[in-house]
Amino acid sequence: MMQASRPGNSNSNVIVGVLAAAGITVAVMQTLVVPLIPDLPQLLHTSAANASWAITATLLGGAIATPVVGRLGDLYGKRRMLLISTALLVIGSLVCAPADSLTPVVIGRTLQGFGMGVIPLGISIMRDVLPAEKLGSAMAVMSSSLGVGGALGLPLSAAVAQGADWHALFWGSAGLGLVVGLLTLLLVPESSVTARGRFDVLGALALSAGLLCLLLPISKGADWGWGSGTTLGLFGGAVVILLLWGLWELRHPAPLVDLRTSGKRPILMTNLASVVVGFSMYAMSLVAPQLLQLPGSTGYGLGQSMLAAGLWMAPAGLVMMAVSPFAAKVSAAYGPKLSLLVGALIIAVGYGAALGLMGSTWGVLAFAAIISAGVGFAYAAMPALIMSAVPPSESAAANGLNSLARSIGTSSSSAVMGVVLAHMTTRLGPVTIPTESGFRVAFMIGTGAAVVAALVVLGIPARAKMGPSLVATSAVPVVDADLSKQ
Repeated sequence: MMQASRPGNSNSNVIVGVLAAAGITVAVMQTLVVPLIPDLPQLLHTSAANASWAITATLLGGAIATPVVGRLGDLYGKRRMLLISTALLVIGSLVCAPADSLTPVVIGRTLQGFGMGVIPLGISIMRDVLPAEKLGSAMAVMSSSLGVGGALGLPLSAAVAQGADWHALFWGSAGLGLVVGLLTLLLVPESSVTARGRFDVLGALALSAGLLCLLLPISKGADWGWGSGTTLGLFGGAVVILLLWGLWELRHPAPLVDLRTSGKRPILMTNLASVVVGFSMYAMSLVAPQLLQLPGSTGYGLGQSMLAAGLWMAPAGLVMMAVSPFAAKVSAAYGPKLSLLVGALIIAVGYGAALGLMGSTWGVLAFAAIISAGVGFAYAAMPALIMSAVPPSESAAANGLNSLARSIGTSSSSAVMGVVLAHMTTRLGPVTIPTESGFRVAFMIGTGAAVVAALVVLGIPARAKMGPSLVATSAVPVVDADLSKQ
């Protein structure tokens, strides 16, 4: 087969830079409204429970869209779907920007969530168009952009929210998305690696319904009650729908998700590890800012403003970006399994250190940086493990499924940490706040989750060192994935 042309080094750097910027932009959307959480009920003229939909909608939109967009990218062009995802992000921002009520904000935030497919699509484009020697570090940078965007987005959003009208956040995100979309259109080539086959519409609808039934009660169970009929009914519906979806996918000649491939031990164990690593990562993002912002009069709170808390957390994102290229070198030399294992163990060490460092702002910065370094190692290894086990024609869908696994982990982390901090409380005047013991329990849960992740990683079969062999297959321009033609 004819080799697909690949850009030179300078153009490769431009492509990596643009795709990483796209990933950071999408990640910023997740923290965009965090500074507004206390004021959202008043701003949107609704209750606190209803206002939380402004966050939940983005989570659900991203989880549902990511595997679907990945498969569409494999079939119809990864850059094309990346541009569509970016356009949805811009449209969602424009819907939110002039809004003063809940409904348009929820609609816009859902559209912003649909843009989360940018990161797995970007990783897959890199596999298809970059030179072999650049792929490992490029994938690591792209994968870490999720954490970097989240860490940098919080102080930026807080600064804008405190110094300007809150609508400026969405006008700014629309402009940022538009710039990234134009750069992608002008500077990122379309991949020549595509799959032939039909898009599994029924499979996409069933998976979306199943994920909605699963993630909705995880996100809202604390508000509805974990034993309520709504919560239990949705969990039961998720089990039934996803089982039926699995049976459909196994019988479909061109499935949305190739469960036979996804069920292979390397991919299955990597995705399970991704769930637990996602849980560990998000726990720190939820707990540390609360600790920083509690009043110093509690004896354990650190008395920081929202903006200051964001600034104390921001270096963690930079650490994640800084360690990613080094993690890629470790993966190339010793295999991505080792990088993932090292990452999980570093995360465990970071949470353990948090128990002794939580008494000062510098201590919080230190343990957040340690945890982020571990996440950087882990996130750099995951796409390498996934793509070494799937053909190029399925890379976007497989990366989308891996991103979904992380989303399930972050959603579960939000629910678990929310329950812990809501039930271990004390009174401070008229306000109920988490106790010091609640924070310690949260950090111990994070440690345990990271240890579980390390144990899961040990179950991943040992593979050859990552190198040019990973991308050798990506030179094949078209791969026929329609089994009915064989």
